[in-house]
Amino acid sequence: MSGPPRRERLEEERLNALQTLNLLDTPQSESFDRITRMASQIFNLPIAAVSLTDRDRQWFKSRVGVDHCSIPREKAPCGQVAESADVLVIPDFEQDAYYADSLLGRSGIRFYAGAPLVTREGYGLGALCVLGTEPRTVGAFEMTALKDLAAMVMAQIELQHAFGRVDPLSGLPSRNQFLDDLADLAAEHPHETRLAVLVDLARPEQISAYARVMGPDRVDDLVREAARELRRLVGSERRVYHTAATQFAFLAPSDVRQDDYVRRLTDGHRSARQRSMTGMLLTSAIGVSVFKLSEMAPQDVLRSLYSAVQDARASPDLVSVYSSTADEAYKRRYRLLQDFGPALQADDQLRLVFQPRIDLTTGRCVGAEALLRWDHPALGSVSPGEFVPVIEHSPHAQAMTAFVLDRALAQAHRWQEGDHGLIMSVNVSAANLHEAAFSGSVEAALRRHGLAPEQLELEVTESAIMQDAEQARRQLDALAAADVRLAIDDFGTGYSSLAYLQNIPAHVVKIDQSFVRNLGNGEREQSLVRSMISLSHDLGYRVVAEGVETAAVADQLTAMACDEAQGYHFARPLEIGSFTTWLREHEQGTQHGA
Repeated sequence: MSGPPRRERLEEERLNALQTLNLLDTPQSESFDRITRMASQIFNLPIAAVSLTDRDRQWFKSRVGVDHCSIPREKAPCGQVAESADVLVIPDFEQDAYYADSLLGRSGIRFYAGAPLVTREGYGLGALCVLGTEPRTVGAFEMTALKDLAAMVMAQIELQHAFGRVDPLSGLPSRNQFLDDLADLAAEHPHETRLAVLVDLARPEQISAYARVMGPDRVDDLVREAARELRRLVGSERRVYHTAATQFAFLAPSDVRQDDYVRRLTDGHRSARQRSMTGMLLTSAIGVSVFKLSEMAPQDVLRSLYSAVQDARASPDLVSVYSSTADEAYKRRYRLLQDFGPALQADDQLRLVFQPRIDLTTGRCVGAEALLRWDHPALGSVSPGEFVPVIEHSPHAQAMTAFVLDRALAQAHRWQEGDHGLIMSVNVSAANLHEAAFSGSVEAALRRHGLAPEQLELEVTESAIMQDAEQARRQLDALAAADVRLAIDDFGTGYSSLAYLQNIPAHVVKIDQSFVRNLGNGEREQSLVRSMISLSHDLGYRVVAEGVETAAVADQLTAMACDEAQGYHFARPLEIGSFTTWLREHEQGTQHGA
């Protein structure tokens, strides 16, 4: 996003940050006035103010040499300081083309210097400014002093009006104090490497379940107990910070060795879980981040700790050290998730390719599987193995299937007009089976493209069905009743129980490629695939083998009475133009062979 809309959005965010502080139109405060007087004295100027930039005015939280409490924002220098979050010096208003005819310029002001009041998130609230009636310049000492005084104003704002420094529940320093202390430590020891630890008491769903059964007061008790225990373990010489509802952070001593300290944390955590009476109900995890103070901003330290805690949840010991590689992979997945919505709206990112399905008895192409491809504008070609699992577990899952279904059926209609009666296969996720109106939307899409239901085959994995077997069965029954073909995809990798196969109203079983590719390994692997084909036939299914890469495997499957196959031996997934050429050549070759 660029241009005016972005500026307007940033301005609204800035105003929201200002209003959240509840500073506007509050009484004067000696703590602010003291800083304002100091600025006036250092510059030896008659006017100084703590000026906050509202929507259409500059309001003075503190002022020296000014009778009124606000002026219009238009052409007010403090407004420019707030918008740019940078220092502004006007040596002489009469020589400044923009400010010469401003309210201040017309009032006799000749000099201005202002340092920004910037929140931790980067929003400019206004300025600490000094003004004079004579032109002048600013020395290096004065500029440093003005910036320091502006920082003191922000510290006072945060302390008095915005952010509490002590958590009222645990009595420990808060997240903001943790960030401030990291910043102070970086200023004092910029080249020092430190180790930070984040303890997360439980997963969010565990806390919710615990509160539901025991009540929220008991959750508060657990937090207080954890705070006391951590304070005892860390010791009085170091601080423990309460950084989130059930999360605590602290810095390790400066002289520890990373491996030794992580080992001690792991052993101590394991012992604590074994002693804990709530150990079976709440699962705590520990994240560790090692960083150089001058190279990582406090907010990034905290984010790295959050990342490490999430990784810890997947580790056996529930302790993990921050990995930039894992973090980059997670940020990439998040970016794919964030960018998929715009990709659906664009006309040059998402496209379909098609992989042929071959009848092993006749050698004819009888169908094609539609597969989604994504050309990301910044990341390039993204593998479906990377983005599809991410999107399938997101709010975009239903829209992705709708996109593929619509494009695939449109292509199936074109094939039909060209006398190619191919069955079109489309993959369906668990999210689609949870749509109450999914079967109805499929039927509507078929009517919209003028196709008979039996020309469409929906592929569903066993795991997708079993996520909510009752709801999935209702959708599958409705689709089968509408004569839409159904296929069980990746057969053999999921539940694969006989009862499961008996109850699903499917027409096709697709044997997963992991079994097919192992056919050449020996009789055991061949017996397994032969049994899968025989069992499926006995239950009335047509069998398709995936991942056929050699003629020898195709011959073996034919001898086992497998009905169809697809894989690189026949064709890779093809762009639509290449598929049309391949199909014409394959049909000619099949006729010639016959």
